[in-house]
Amino acid sequence: MKFQRAWSLLAAMTLGVGLLAGCGQEDKDGASGSKDGGGEIKIGVNLELSGAVASYGTSEADGIQLAVDEINDDGGIDGKKIKLVKIDNKSDAAEATNAAIKLITQEQVVAIIGAATSGATVAQAQIANDNKTPLISPSGTSPTVTVNEKGEVNEFVFRTSFIDPFQGTVAANFAANDLGVKNVAIFSDNASDYSKGLASSFKEDFEKAGGKIVAEESYVAKDSDFRSTLTRIKSAKPEFIFIPGYYEEVGLIVKQAREMGIDVPLMGADGWDSPTLLDLAGADALNNTYTTNHYSSDDPDGAVKAFNDKFNEEYGKSPDAFNALGYDTVYLLKDAIERAGSVDSTKIKDALADTDGLDLVTGKYSVDENHHPIKSATILEYKDGEQVFNTKVNP
Repeated sequence: MKFQRAWSLLAAMTLGVGLLAGCGQEDKDGASGSKDGGGEIKIGVNLELSGAVASYGTSEADGIQLAVDEINDDGGIDGKKIKLVKIDNKSDAAEATNAAIKLITQEQVVAIIGAATSGATVAQAQIANDNKTPLISPSGTSPTVTVNEKGEVNEFVFRTSFIDPFQGTVAANFAANDLGVKNVAIFSDNASDYSKGLASSFKEDFEKAGGKIVAEESYVAKDSDFRSTLTRIKSAKPEFIFIPGYYEEVGLIVKQAREMGIDVPLMGADGWDSPTLLDLAGADALNNTYTTNHYSSDDPDGAVKAFNDKFNEEYGKSPDAFNALGYDTVYLLKDAIERAGSVDSTKIKDALADTDGLDLVTGKYSVDENHHPIKSATILEYKDGEQVFNTKVNP
């Protein structure tokens, strides 16, 4: 991961001049070249369509396409149809950098949607800023997506999802207040900023609520045997285990934990959300587990039901949170373009930053000064292999 980040920064620095030259001359309303394509508005899609976390990217791509089809069927944006330019970043930060460069310099898109993961989004952030192209991650939850390591806001970078610390806080409060547990363990991926950030915020808020962390253990992505670590966790006798990670490892962790007789509640975050989790863990093992997430198809809200019906009609299945986030990202961008009254990227960026109280499928959406969304979180429970709506937590 460090190599990929370094490569991305080097690419951004060495290709900076070429990027600026390749974007064309400014037109009279400030948009680079003819980004609207005459009768079209070109939007880039830079997602993980293959590779380790392809489940996230492909789900978001389906939601994006559904939203674009709806908008185009309804006449487009200010009479112009949306044209998507999709590139597969292969679940790799360096590939995401290459894709961003191509979308900006060759395709001259108005904005980029993606990546799904925080790391692949951060890899594009400097390129988006330098070339004044709005970049919106549907699900990049790390604070570093919109605020860099120096504490500076990435001016042209936004997200549709809430941030990791909020998920950690929601999980901690749910464990302490709703489940009433006092002694918990944390099992996180020590190579993942996503996992470490969630673990840190969970620990801080759970201890503030009067709880005790009786064990803290870690694993590394691509591990497949977690039994020795789970044995140490079991010996600490936790009443609850927080496992913030991605579905590939989590599915095996849940399966092996249950096989070892660990029957306490397990909880994670949106990284669990994939059909593959069920394949890896099994329905029985997932009983008595919970996740924080952006959306539930069981949410009684009317807008959610309408989206569910449209998605099911198009794809023949119920949508997941990543489908909903992809869908919402298009409508977030549409709203900004309409309020900007232009395809000028700087005006779109300003409109995105001013978003306040926009109704989306995943909740009412506003943006704070750090480009972090202010929105609700949903808690889901697994019952017999199905995600079931438990409750909604407002900020």
